[in-house]
Amino acid sequence: MTWDRIIGQERVVEALRRALAQQRVAHAYLFYGPDGTGKRAAALMFAQALQCEQGGSDPCGQCVPCTKVQRLIHPDVQVMLPHPSDADPDDLYERLQRLAAEPYATVDYIRRPVLDDPTRASNKQAFYSVARINESLRRSVSFKPLEGRYRVAILIDADRMRVEAANAFLKLLEEPGPQTVFILTTSRPDHLLPTVRSRCQHLRFDPLPAEAIAQALVEREGVDEARAMVLARMADGSYSRALDLLENEVLQADREQALAFLRQAYRFHSEALVDLVEQLSALGRERLKGLLQLMLGWVRDLVLFRTLGDGAELVNLDQQEAIRRFCQNLPEADLEGMARLLEEALELIERNVQPFLVLSVLAAALRDAMHGRAPERLVPALDDPLALGLA
Repeated sequence: MTWDRIIGQERVVEALRRALAQQRVAHAYLFYGPDGTGKRAAALMFAQALQCEQGGSDPCGQCVPCTKVQRLIHPDVQVMLPHPSDADPDDLYERLQRLAAEPYATVDYIRRPVLDDPTRASNKQAFYSVARINESLRRSVSFKPLEGRYRVAILIDADRMRVEAANAFLKLLEEPGPQTVFILTTSRPDHLLPTVRSRCQHLRFDPLPAEAIAQALVEREGVDEARAMVLARMADGSYSRALDLLENEVLQADREQALAFLRQAYRFHSEALVDLVEQLSALGRERLKGLLQLMLGWVRDLVLFRTLGDGAELVNLDQQEAIRRFCQNLPEADLEGMARLLEEALELIERNVQPFLVLSVLAAALRDAMHGRAPERLVPALDDPLALGLA
């Protein structure tokens, strides 16, 4: 494993290599940016470089410390995941081993409550408790390194600290032990305490270009180039999402369901639409969010095609003819309004608003948007979905 394992993010990699070469390693780093853009991969690579026997800016990948960090068995490198209070230790161990094998893999309990089933959902909370910070993390960083040059603690999804845990962690940041380096990763830096953020050196991870994701899929996963580009554009800048899409055997069915919902919203035949809404509402929150993201990708393709025509770089390359027909048959459609409504629906599902209600109101709003009269928001209609024509 070398720095080449990190897809893109040349600016971040150069900053970390420069800190190593100049021996100006900060005691705490905040790696922030969208999910799947390489934050965990960079954290693990940085930890490996910190422990490498050769020192310098590039880990050799061959010495004993390097191989131990690669396998996540180095006694001076601790990787932590937020997890439910009743998490199975064997399951947690398996997640960490999968992370060691593929740093871009989805292993967290939020997006993957059941590790081997990407379609399963759960309402369980995953978090860092104050007991875990005090008993596990504080103890491990209170001593000098056992084998390596540093004590390294990597907190994945660090924004999932409860208030008491965040305050306990803040004390560790204020009085770091000797040769201790904290690496926090998050897609929601605004959810961290300002006092925690202020004590970290910040490194931003940007969404990955589709071309970089496609190239990685071809070289690392053996995906053919045409399929790799479709998956890459659907992944919306996240290599982790691209891997999930590659693994998801029901992806094609979900794409068809997403398109069916848009068609039913346009036709607005109450009985057929209600049946479909009931069916989609039963899929679980995470899969439903995935369907809404597929719809949003389709609408973004419509915007691109309307603007650029056949030269548009579409996400749904295999749906170009359907996209062309939509733009020709519905020139008055408010595409920006449709995108806005889908983004609001995603937010409402994330906030655990009842899925049947959200989808019902969304269908009516999309119908209006396709006829050029998109409502500003979904929320005002949620109190009276019957008024929108769904009986």
